[in-house]
Amino acid sequence: MNPAFSLCVYCGSRPGSDPSYVDLARAVGVWIGSHGGQLVYGGGNNGLMGRMADATLEAGGRVVGIIPQALVDREWAKRDCTELHVVDTMHARKRMMAERADCFLALPGGIGTFEEFFETWTWRQLGYHDKPVGLLNAGGYYDALLAFLEHGVSQGFMGQAQMKLLTVGTEVAPLLAQLVEAAGRSPQNPDFTQI
Repeated sequence: MNPAFSLCVYCGSRPGSDPSYVDLARAVGVWIGSHGGQLVYGGGNNGLMGRMADATLEAGGRVVGIIPQALVDREWAKRDCTELHVVDTMHARKRMMAERADCFLALPGGIGTFEEFFETWTWRQLGYHDKPVGLLNAGGYYDALLAFLEHGVSQGFMGQAQMKLLTVGTEVAPLLAQLVEAAGRSPQNPDFTQI
């Protein structure tokens, strides 16, 4: 059975210092799974990545993990993904994640999350794809980043047109519903702004 949508999520391979980050990752997974969706992510078993994948599977969703062999060798792969693709390089991983997704979302994370998020946003600006890109700013995690981005606009290195390519939200259900709708897909649950 084909999923109603495929959402690529970038997030931390660590759980973070506040338990609310794990709760957030699980809420994203529950939303994806309970609305007939498919999670596309980096294939890790640790941190927010692993908890989000667990929650997606538990809620009945599909999970597509894409992970480089070097990380499999470190025993970081989540072996019970619906599909687990082992690739040679990080570049191959990111390309396949982008190809399998209808839209993209960044949760709290570190430099790997930042790098993937910025690359996907940049690709959209350059016209390599026209898929929605979202940033989940729960608990104000990305407040400082968003302020810095506006600083970049004020200093003439960015424009508001670039900022308009990014969808920012603080709540899981409304933001995910907005991204999926913008991608032209329909979650199976008719009241998909809830959960």
